[in-house]
Amino acid sequence: MDKTKENICKKIMIATDGSDNVKNAVSYCIEIAKGTGAEVYAVYVVSDEYALVARRGISWAKGIEEKLVDRGGRATAYVEEAGKEAEVQVESVLLKGRPAEEIIDYAEKNDIDLIVMGTLGLTGVKRFLIGSVAENVVRHSKVPVLVVR
Repeated sequence: MDKTKENICKKIMIATDGSDNVKNAVSYCIEIAKGTGAEVYAVYVVSDEYALVARRGISWAKGIEEKLVDRGGRATAYVEEAGKEAEVQVESVLLKGRPAEEIIDYAEKNDIDLIVMGTLGLTGVKRFLIGSVAENVVRHSKVPVLVVR
């Protein structure tokens, strides 16, 4: 490899949902960043879909949002800790909205070079009914996406 070529990965986003399924993706992301010297952005999106059920009451919706923000804090803290152990700089980012749209928008507006995501590996009816954030990001992102099972 020609050492005069500029490093193509300066900024890597790990999109996390805080689940155990994303831990492999975090490991991949941190290793890539360690090898390339890239900065990592740990992004958690507080889905606004809970607002659809807000008819039950504003306090109920606020309670759900607070739990999601707390989960996002824990999810990004996990990535920060993994980065600290590997001596990789990690910045946590909490966004609010529709996860796939927010991930794509953040990546494009912040010159992210690579998006890393985990997936549940759902198939058939479950995938159709639940949808897939990773699939939507892969289909619509202008930024390269690495999906880790």
